[in-house]
Amino acid sequence: QVQLVESGGGLVQTGGSLRLSCAASGRTATRYRMGWFRQAPGKERKFVATISSSGGTTNYADSVKGRFTISRDNAKNTVYLQMNSLKPEDTAVYYCAASANTVYKYSPTYYDYWGQGTQVTVSA
Repeated sequence: QVQLVESGGGLVQTGGSLRLSCAASGRTATRYRMGWFRQAPGKERKFVATISSSGGTTNYADSVKGRFTISRDNAKNTVYLQMNSLKPEDTAVYYCAASANTVYKYSPTYYDYWGQGTQVTVSA
């Protein structure tokens, strides 16, 4: 069992930055691929970024590539999402998730554990 708790969301102006954190508990948390997803009001949950269990491989949605960076500190059981050059269309609830699946990285269907989400609002 893995519990995930996100933090770091808030209100920021266009062009600003935020860093989200996801604290994982459970002795096997470091074995999981970790991902960030986001969901805007009335829309489906979408993939943002993912990182392998070792931290050696990362993947990003095209919409955030070059602006967002995912990282993890396995000693602290924490995953981060550094978000720069934020745009109003980045406004959403951001969710951290853990997956035991090593093949399917981009669909929320293949993630086993989820946090409660943290709101990110980017004003124009």
